[in-house]
Amino acid sequence: MTLPNWITFSRLLGLPFILYWLHNPTEQTRWICFGVFLLAASTDWLDGYLARKLNQVTELGKFLDPLVDKLLVLAPLLALIELGQVPAWGVFVILGRELAIAGWRVSPTLTGNTSISGANIWGKLKTVSQIVAIALLIAPLSEAWTTPSLLLFWVCVALTVISGVIYLFPQKINQPSAVSDSQTADS
Repeated sequence: MTLPNWITFSRLLGLPFILYWLHNPTEQTRWICFGVFLLAASTDWLDGYLARKLNQVTELGKFLDPLVDKLLVLAPLLALIELGQVPAWGVFVILGRELAIAGWRVSPTLTGNTSISGANIWGKLKTVSQIVAIALLIAPLSEAWTTPSLLLFWVCVALTVISGVIYLFPQKINQPSAVSDSQTADS
């Protein structure tokens, strides 16, 4: 296993601590969760950078990275549902999209591809918005931050849906007026 893949895998190590400390949070444990979450999330950039820099981009890395990202996002969101900070249906939308795209990515019978495709710019925006929203929701900020944090949560839900649609239907979205040569000839 390559160094970038080990770094990807290491992101999972913070999840038990985050879940444990968010179970009955205090201000101090929320700050600890905030730090652990941001540290784990920052390795997402690091593993990708190193994989490209060291020419160690692998099929395992392309599979493992988004899977670990999903766990890193969904675990704290589930804890935030339990704390009553986010609605379950918003998290369900995120979970549904993530499962659908994960299945789509690795299923050659559906996509016709034998390799796993990486995330597009919308997927990256989705991940960044999720990380920022979750970090703000975990941090024990003043009441003034409640509405902006929830607003950002809904932005990340919207970006999650948008990126999923773009991932599943890229030809129709990226080329809405494109007509194939055979259709033009038959017209």
